[in-house]
Amino acid sequence: MLGVLRRKAISSASFTSCVRKSLHTVRPSVCKSRIPSAAAEEISLLTRQCGHVRNFNQLVLPGCSSNLRPERAVTSLCSSPILSNWSRTFCANSGDTVDAVVPYMGESISDGTLAKFLKNVGDRVEIDEPIAQIETDKVTIDVTSPEAGVIQKFVAKEGDTVEPGNKVAIISKSGEGVEHVVPSEKSSEKVAPPAEDKKEEKAKPQVEKTPVKEKPKGSSPPPPKRSPTELQLPPKERERRVPMTRLRKRVATRLKDSQNTFALLTTFNEVDMTNLMKLRSDYKDAFVEKHGVKLGFMSGFVKAAISALQNQPIVNAVIDGDDIIYRDYIDISIAVGTPKGLVVPVIRNAEQMNFAEIEKTINTLAKKANDGSISIDEMAGGSFTISNGGVYGSLISTPIINPPQSAILGMHSIVSRPMVVGGNIVPRPMMYIALTYDHRLIDGREAVFFLRRIKDVVEDPRRLLLDV
Repeated sequence: MLGVLRRKAISSASFTSCVRKSLHTVRPSVCKSRIPSAAAEEISLLTRQCGHVRNFNQLVLPGCSSNLRPERAVTSLCSSPILSNWSRTFCANSGDTVDAVVPYMGESISDGTLAKFLKNVGDRVEIDEPIAQIETDKVTIDVTSPEAGVIQKFVAKEGDTVEPGNKVAIISKSGEGVEHVVPSEKSSEKVAPPAEDKKEEKAKPQVEKTPVKEKPKGSSPPPPKRSPTELQLPPKERERRVPMTRLRKRVATRLKDSQNTFALLTTFNEVDMTNLMKLRSDYKDAFVEKHGVKLGFMSGFVKAAISALQNQPIVNAVIDGDDIIYRDYIDISIAVGTPKGLVVPVIRNAEQMNFAEIEKTINTLAKKANDGSISIDEMAGGSFTISNGGVYGSLISTPIINPPQSAILGMHSIVSRPMVVGGNIVPRPMMYIALTYDHRLIDGREAVFFLRRIKDVVEDPRRLLLDV
């Protein structure tokens, strides 16, 4: 029977009719009434995609029972090179390999740079295990393995620009067909060509030695003498040129756009941290016991900024063309410095949160930002930004507005300084605070009142309870 099928496959001009006849020949009991025409067309379409059909014993046709299993194998029905390109579905390695592709990266991100591979060819990976990292303008995204298996090969290279859906690697479920690179082979291939070049170099001097010896030794001109006033630059060998990451380029572009667009102006004030530090010291243990998170200074400044934004809503607004958009919500962006660059996660609806909820949200977002797992949605939007340069020891600075916002608050380090209190000079823990704002929208009066409100609330947190 197999020979008959082979002869028919070779002699027949239509591959579809060959498969139909073969099916009826293998199981004559299957009549036309039990195989609808749609199913036959589906068979012809599927078989047209493969060059080496193994069997059809798993095919359940509409209108037929599930035990319809033609057991006879049909092999090498057609060896056309055109059909071999579509043979993956039913080929010998059917279902053994899967592709690891670039995932969806967000609405505002169309592409990214393949920063590095976390695995090597031949490494064993589990399902959803990261194998590569894609660096975008905002975050770093992992490319994970869709199945457990062995990395067969990498399709893309480090530094390539990739888009969502692009293939990055091929994973073999069984581990077959994986080429393990032996280091000795690489070294032998690289060392072999220089050996041949050395032989040629040895042969060439025998002919060229004579003219070289005839040249006088003093023919080369002496090096030019440098004047004492001439600038001597360091040699290029002591410099390194490293390409900027996408995140760093994006930060640089946004900050420069902010500087070019806004009428930046900064006003300063100083805050006595005595009462806030005492409040934290008195209730830090009880706070941790009840809420499971430490009480920090950032939640106090966030609550103070919320009170100031409610008193001066123009600071929470933004210019859009010829209009002013007033926001009736308060989304506080917290600037977080990471090893890869500056990111600004957002606390949504901060005006509805208490101290504990703010502290938990800040800790969660900061952890995600540092380990690179923060998402685009967690950094989108924001109506006001707080930047704490004091954690790095900054005494005073002029922060730059985070577009499309209109102002940013800068916190700084706490330093004990002599202050006049009640006519006496006493040491006080003091902090300089700075507000940079868009002077096109916010006048100096509103900016000073805003910063003064933050000072009043931080120096006397009881104002939050009494709303005064």
